[in-house]
Amino acid sequence: MFLSCCAVCGSAQFRKYSNEFLNIGAGARGLAMGGAQVASAEDGNAGYWNPAGLVNVIDNPNISFMHAEYFAGIGKYDYISAAIPVASSYRTLGFSLLRFGVDDIPNTLFLVEPDGSLNYNNIQSFSSADYAFLISYAQVMKDNDAVQVSWGANTKIIYRSVGHFAQAWGFGFDAGFLYRTSTLRFGIAARDITTTFNAWSFSFTDEEKQVLYLTNNDIPVKSTELTSPRLVPAVGYNFKLAEKLHLLAEADFDVTFDGKRNTLISSDPISIDPKFGMEANIANVVFVRVGVQNFQRALADGDTLNQKRVWIFQPSLGAGFRVGNVAIDYAFTNLANQSNPLYTNVFSLTIDLGKREAKETSGKGKFPALDKPDKPKKEKGSYPVP
Repeated sequence: MFLSCCAVCGSAQFRKYSNEFLNIGAGARGLAMGGAQVASAEDGNAGYWNPAGLVNVIDNPNISFMHAEYFAGIGKYDYISAAIPVASSYRTLGFSLLRFGVDDIPNTLFLVEPDGSLNYNNIQSFSSADYAFLISYAQVMKDNDAVQVSWGANTKIIYRSVGHFAQAWGFGFDAGFLYRTSTLRFGIAARDITTTFNAWSFSFTDEEKQVLYLTNNDIPVKSTELTSPRLVPAVGYNFKLAEKLHLLAEADFDVTFDGKRNTLISSDPISIDPKFGMEANIANVVFVRVGVQNFQRALADGDTLNQKRVWIFQPSLGAGFRVGNVAIDYAFTNLANQSNPLYTNVFSLTIDLGKREAKETSGKGKFPALDKPDKPKKEKGSYPVP
């Protein structure tokens, strides 16, 4: 296990699947909707999905927490975010911290004694963990009762470690754009726009180097791992089904430019991985969500002779409810595919700090409710961009 971890770290190259822990998702709402959030994330979690959506955190700061365990508790994923409105609520700062880690990994370097016997007392454990800290800024460009336009950006600081053997620091930038009316939503998230990098360094004792040499393993050296940019356009629509019942449907399209991938639309160099999600909103108190993503071609279950390939996908579902300033969300998602399901339960908590004012809105944003079209409009105009 130790050698496999170091082998991953030691490959210095432009990786197609670099920093994959940043693609897991954030918040049970987004995971339940299949990751389709670029056009609809509008709380503190927007710093992860699309920083432009942070402008919808108005009046009071917003904090969110999430915890998930993967592969029967082997991997643990924790996420916390905070959004703070400033400058008359048309600018917002955001802060997000992610950790994905696997603890208690056995270090078997010294399992075999020089005489060939096994000494299990020599096995020690270590942790392999990935951290990311996001600093977000969002700015309203235009906001009136008809339309809201905003933009945002992230600065990402990444730290990855494998015990005391390997550490990496990385930096990157994201950008986002959001156009919203009372029904239509259109967003774009540009991730790793400057090519995020991780600079790895390694530290082995002389004894560890000797064991690696005697077992024909390469001793890693300093290296740089690059993450290529990706673009995620998204569109959503808010349907009014009844007086207090709305249905939000969203489709995101994860576009990569680093060669052919196993996705629904696959070509060289561009591949597109779509994500679809829906959320039923009952009186802005109870929410029911479903989603689907990760469309791939794989061998049919049990068919190893004909090599027949079929389409598989990753479904998800969840629910949530809001009471006053507190929202609790739940997601049940499959991390693998239909033929090899790995389901997990995800919970997240969102709190609006301060007194929550009653608003006649169809969601959390600033737009008038869809069932009150005759409400007098107050023109706010466009906010200046510094």
